[in-house]
Amino acid sequence: MKKRVKLYPFFLFLMLLTCHSMMAVAQKEVSAKETAIKNLLDNQRYVFYAESVIPSSGRQRILTSEYTVTILKDSIISDLPYFGRAYAAPIGTTDGGIKFTSVNFGYASNPRKKGGWEVNIKPRDGQDVQNMAFTIYRNGKAYLSINSNNRQAISFNGHISNTK
Repeated sequence: MKKRVKLYPFFLFLMLLTCHSMMAVAQKEVSAKETAIKNLLDNQRYVFYAESVIPSSGRQRILTSEYTVTILKDSIISDLPYFGRAYAAPIGTTDGGIKFTSVNFGYASNPRKKGGWEVNIKPRDGQDVQNMAFTIYRNGKAYLSINSNNRQAISFNGHISNTK
């Protein structure tokens, strides 16, 4: 019985050492991922992949197809679906959704207080979209909110990654 009592501190020390090393490895992985995300944002060369959509009126829907917003230094290419109310119908187009290419836009990226980044994009070349506001978290997950001139606001959940 006395041998068991003497071994308890040893096993406790061994468990603490193992937990500490596992936490250090996990912290390094998070730090590497955060650095990679920051580099993507600084280079303005990334793709937002939408996983779910949240219309202003209605319920959240999981997207089964690949919908993206590609951000490059010189252009933005949006291929997103739209669910909601349109105040004015587009003339001469057959596709719905938020599909456009913009080469004239404002881009601002700011760090958040709780980690991550806020990215605001304002297309200036006559598109229906007024503002695209991204909230990008340290793990690569992202939230996109889009305000339009002729439609209700809509939001998307997804993640960002490097361009192909």
